Amino acid sequence: MPQVIALVLLSLLATSVSYAARDSEIHDPDTLAWWHTTEALSGDDMEGRDTGSPAYERAAQYVAKRFKAAGLKPGGDNGSYFQQVLMHEIAASPAGTDFTLIRPDGTKTALRFLEDITYGPEKNVPAQLEGALTFRGYCGQNEMQNVAGKIVVCFGNKRATLPGEETRVANARAGHAAAIISVDDPYFTIEPPRWPVAYARTVRLRTESRESSDSFCVMRLSAAAFAEFSKGTGRDAQALLADGGAQKPLPSFDLPSRLQLHTRQSERDISSPNVLAVLPGDARDEYVAVSAHLDGYGYGMPVDGDKLYNGTLDDAAYVALLIQMADDIRARKLPAPKRSLLFAAFTGEEKGLLGSKWYVQHPTVPITQTAANINLDQLRPLFPLSILTTEALEDTTLGQIARKVAASMQIQLRADAEPERHLLRRADQLPFLLQGVPAISFVFGFDPGTESEQRYREWYKVRYHRPQDDLTQPMDFAAAAKFNTFFYDLVTAVAAAQPRPAILPTSQFAAK
Repeated sequence: MPQVIALVLLSLLATSVSYAARDSEIHDPDTLAWWHTTEALSGDDMEGRDTGSPAYERAAQYVAKRFKAAGLKPGGDNGSYFQQVLMHEIAASPAGTDFTLIRPDGTKTALRFLEDITYGPEKNVPAQLEGALTFRGYCGQNEMQNVAGKIVVCFGNKRATLPGEETRVANARAGHAAAIISVDDPYFTIEPPRWPVAYARTVRLRTESRESSDSFCVMRLSAAAFAEFSKGTGRDAQALLADGGAQKPLPSFDLPSRLQLHTRQSERDISSPNVLAVLPGDARDEYVAVSAHLDGYGYGMPVDGDKLYNGTLDDAAYVALLIQMADDIRARKLPAPKRSLLFAAFTGEEKGLLGSKWYVQHPTVPITQTAANINLDQLRPLFPLSILTTEALEDTTLGQIARKVAASMQIQLRADAEPERHLLRRADQLPFLLQGVPAISFVFGFDPGTESEQRYREWYKVRYHRPQDDLTQPMDFAAAAKFNTFFYDLVTAVAAAQPRPAILPTSQFAAK
């Protein structure tokens, strides 16, 4: 018994130390409570909440218990708080997966899997492949002559004026190439390439699993490793990348080396739950869905000796904000909503918006009764809040409601100034918009050349999808508190808005 008591005391002490670590930085009770929930969801014991993992299940159980304690009704399947999302995973094993450049003289250079090169696991990717390499610039359709049987190397452009990844892959397939490699654009500084990659896994909804005989392999190469590919060509790898970054014309030429690759993959069916809860309002036949994603990356390749990708701001903190809002409504610190609220902590966002896609395909609240979605993701409270980049700002009447709320708090709403990042299509508001549900989301914004921009860029370079997105990272808790208040007020306003929110006829999401 003394041992048990000692262990309990140690556990409580560890918890109190964790909770006290940043308490002095937070100056209001609501933000403090929100941050303590964030600590509970993204501490090391939650192991990064990887989709389909036991740690994710623990996090989902925690969220469900908190929703229940806040008085929310079950919103999942069969009277529960959970909606199981059925997925299929194909994962590459670092042991047995290797990439080797073979020079004309037979010498070999090994590329480091997940550090120099990676690929997208698919059901029929060959266990072995060897092919001649050819560089084809931006890999436009006209650059894909005589590539049959070869491994095509492309500049990995992300600019709207040149072929994107899907187009490059389609062009390579049409030219009967054996495989494709996209080389990182190191000059795409608004979201710089990051290495190492946590792992190589492809996860899809089981309803979308590909059953194809296609053996095409899609690879990605770091800019640093491209120098090995260009050896013996008489061309300067850095100059080629600089020209690509400047969107100048790029040459097409064969590379003297061959690439040999071996893959080892495993497959499994997995399931992982969305956590769904309902707060009935006066208008019980209409709902506002408030959402954030619960999943993170879990364990992956170490960065600076740390292999646990905690996912504190992406997106544990904003599942915590859903919980905090529910607590505040129960405590009557916030008004009860006019429309009902659907609280959704989605799974599988990091694997391709899988939880939200599944939800809109299998809604527990009819889509026709879902008046709006307010999604919390991509928020980075790193600097004072005076600007919010707003995704789908001009697509729905939610933009008008949000502007009114923001103006009352001296916050300026702006449309996305960096559309090449496709942030609108990279978060869980997208499946709602595609189903005709008005949706909106936000990113902390900044003016170019300011300290705020520096902090924002540093986060994407150092912390995005890395272990460094943890509880110790720099935070502006006053800015976080201001956004939290904005969110509460926006939800209240949208839940009361008359007429019902609508997608504007000029929107890309308007019914055709």
